[in-house]
Amino acid sequence: MGIIEADTILIAGMLLAIGAGALSFLSPCVLPIFPAYLSYITGISVKELQGNKDSRMIRHLFTHSFFFLLAVSLVFLSLGASASFLGQWAQKLLIGDSGLLIQRIAGVLIIIMGLFIAGWINIPFLMKERRFHSTRKPTGYIGTFLVGLGFAAGWTPCIGPIFGSILLLAASNPGQGLFYTAMYVIGFALPFLLLTFFIGKTRWIVRHSEIIMKIGAVMMIIMGLVLFFGLMPRISGFLLDLVQDTWLSKLG
Repeated sequence: MGIIEADTILIAGMLLAIGAGALSFLSPCVLPIFPAYLSYITGISVKELQGNKDSRMIRHLFTHSFFFLLAVSLVFLSLGASASFLGQWAQKLLIGDSGLLIQRIAGVLIIIMGLFIAGWINIPFLMKERRFHSTRKPTGYIGTFLVGLGFAAGWTPCIGPIFGSILLLAASNPGQGLFYTAMYVIGFALPFLLLTFFIGKTRWIVRHSEIIMKIGAVMMIIMGLVLFFGLMPRISGFLLDLVQDTWLSKLG
């Protein structure tokens, strides 16, 4: 496999991970409660959040969001590093083309998770919510950080399967596992930060969350099939040839 083709595969995985992170945030398990969570960690009412914001409030929102996302990132990256380690261990333990075997197992599981997210199959244990709940408001930035740890450590019906697919991708590609997890974190953090300052837009997204999840689920199923059949190098080669032909035609 050439260097350029390998880079194309890495970029494809990166885009998938970023999309999975955004899908996790936009899921019906997270987005509808986002205003309440933001109000909880900042101490600002939802009504105030939806109104005009001065520079002091913007700094307050950004700082608390940063500490919340820092905690979430630490948990997710730790899980990603663990998945990469397990993937390396499995490849050493198994005999033969273990990389392809792990990819196929990951592909099957990602397909199952995609079917679950789309609502086409039911997996009862994934429906159990394990989010952290507290009746006390957090104290300062440390409290916000602890709430972020509790949020990330909880496996909700939507985040669990989506993030689980990234962990499977990390396990099947140990060399890039932590990179994919970092891209997932970025995909989750960007809409979080964006909607922190445009929280009034969440209603429109919530109304269309079902179709967003369906589209994301279909993409997961396609990715699972690609992994199972080992098609990523072929797809990357096709895209690379397409780009090269386009550039050559323009130069010509």
